[in-house]
Amino acid sequence: MTALNHVKGVAAATLLALGLAPVSASALELRGWNIHVEDYPVSIAMEAFLAEVEEKTDGEISGKVYHNGVLGSQPDAIEQMRLGVIDFGEFNLGPMGQAVPEANVTALPFIFKSVPQMYALMDGAAGEAIGEGMKAKGIVPLGWYAAGARSFYNSVRPINTPADVEGLKVRVMSNDLFVKMVEAMDGNATPMAFAEVYQSIKTGVVDGAENNPPSYESTNHYEVAQYYSLTEHLIIPECLCMSLKSWNKLSPEQQEIVMAAGRASAEMQRELWAEREAASMEKVEAGGVTVNTVADKAPFQDAMTPVYDAFLESNPKLADLVSLIRDAD
Repeated sequence: MTALNHVKGVAAATLLALGLAPVSASALELRGWNIHVEDYPVSIAMEAFLAEVEEKTDGEISGKVYHNGVLGSQPDAIEQMRLGVIDFGEFNLGPMGQAVPEANVTALPFIFKSVPQMYALMDGAAGEAIGEGMKAKGIVPLGWYAAGARSFYNSVRPINTPADVEGLKVRVMSNDLFVKMVEAMDGNATPMAFAEVYQSIKTGVVDGAENNPPSYESTNHYEVAQYYSLTEHLIIPECLCMSLKSWNKLSPEQQEIVMAAGRASAEMQRELWAEREAASMEKVEAGGVTVNTVADKAPFQDAMTPVYDAFLESNPKLADLVSLIRDAD
């Protein structure tokens, strides 16, 4: 007997003496990445996903979700997942676009007409097309999560048509697509750090910004920008997904369990997100915010023609996917 085998034998005997069965060689311990705090809708749904997988596989698959981005930044974590260092995670499709060109399509302004339409498309043909692009890059989508709809808020006036954006100084994320979106409506796009927005609106450096209701409310931006116009110009889904390397370690039966748990967690997350949004809207309206719904998004979509033209010129292979989403009812 070699020294290594002797050590293994002693370890196994010790475990049995203590009443502890050794872990099966086929058991998998998954590491999950999450950027959010533990009580966030995403986090709760991810924990439910892992719990269901562990239960349905009789403990053959278990793991831990690492919240608060402790396993790295979102772009780094996506790369770690592609390499199999991280087994699964929940990511916004915006940053995912750096690795998966198909995901960039969801960041086009006004491409989705509503959140329910986004769900229907992502659960159907659009999600399948984007999912194939993800698999080609080593990522398996398990469920499409909600990240809300981003809308404009400002301290000057309600926005009902593209013309209402004209002349407004609007903070946007540092992305050429979003800069061009505001410029296409003759507004002045101002990329800046999110932490600077409140003071910048208060002092008039910018007139407003854009974000989803929980972000608008939790940052207290509604105190200094009391016009919130529900343009829903960016509805970028998020994905609970798994490393293809980790996925390939699963048996067909385990893959079926993991996929079903992913879809169930997506349904849970969407419900939790809707509750969170409703609570935020109630709070900002109680704070005196003037909220208006933009029912007809067609004029906004028409104004985005130069943005789409530039995008498709750079990404001609994505034209069919853009048309699939943009032309859907």
